[in-house]
Amino acid sequence: MRNRNIYLAILALGIVFSSCVSKKLLKNEQIRYEQLQTQQLKLQDDLNKCTDLTAENNRKRAQLESEIESLNKQIGFLKDNNNQALKQLENLSVISGSQAESIKKSLENIGAKDAYIQNLQSAINKKDSLNMALVMNLKGAIGNLDDKDVNIKVDKGVVYIDISDKMLFKSGSYDITDRAKEVLGKVALVLKNQPDIEFMVEGHTDNVPYKGNGVLLDNWDLSVKRATSVVRVLQSQYGLNPANMAAAGRSEFKPVSDNATPEGKSANRRTRIVILPQLDQFFKLLETKK
Repeated sequence: MRNRNIYLAILALGIVFSSCVSKKLLKNEQIRYEQLQTQQLKLQDDLNKCTDLTAENNRKRAQLESEIESLNKQIGFLKDNNNQALKQLENLSVISGSQAESIKKSLENIGAKDAYIQNLQSAINKKDSLNMALVMNLKGAIGNLDDKDVNIKVDKGVVYIDISDKMLFKSGSYDITDRAKEVLGKVALVLKNQPDIEFMVEGHTDNVPYKGNGVLLDNWDLSVKRATSVVRVLQSQYGLNPANMAAAGRSEFKPVSDNATPEGKSANRRTRIVILPQLDQFFKLLETKK
């Protein structure tokens, strides 16, 4: 009887101890989940800010190009009017002082507008040339990698570096492979030589729902974790300034190809480094022409 009581006591203590441990693990997982939710909200806010910045930069560039076109039309109109005026003056033996002054001011106005257009166009061309030089440096640093794995391009003044996820990560994982670290190191070497450059790392997935275990819920979580894994490597292993980086997850909603085919899915699973245009530097280029 005594042995039986001892056995029951030990069993009761085991149940109580197991219950306490389970509650403690559950509480720890809840805290960890809340921390990840807070991190995701912050990253989403950073993404929204970077997206707004890129849209504003594109809008200003389009506005400048529209201004150039408008000024070119004005110059053409003024030149036509002055040509007609000069032809009319050929038939006159004398013009008044006020007429001569008016013609002189008109010609000076044309010259000033033409000079402004030339300066503006020169600044845009120089900015584009700097971007192209950056692209060439990146391609030279990366070497002869397959274009399907790494693609570098310029679109509307923005430099994009697309790296396929088959190079960076294993399927469903956000742990960076050794081969990926080698490529990121080459990219980091070029970016580190441009300390004023700011960029955003975007994670992208295909439309296959995420079925992994753990704290990741869906493709949103997976794309964010992949982006943060890349910026963490660029900061900790290659010394890039974290103030110049942002991490964002795009999930499956910015595809570059049709998800209906395996090739399309493969193209959509990518990590994109977006080098953000610096319009303040562009306007400095313009100011030097004044």
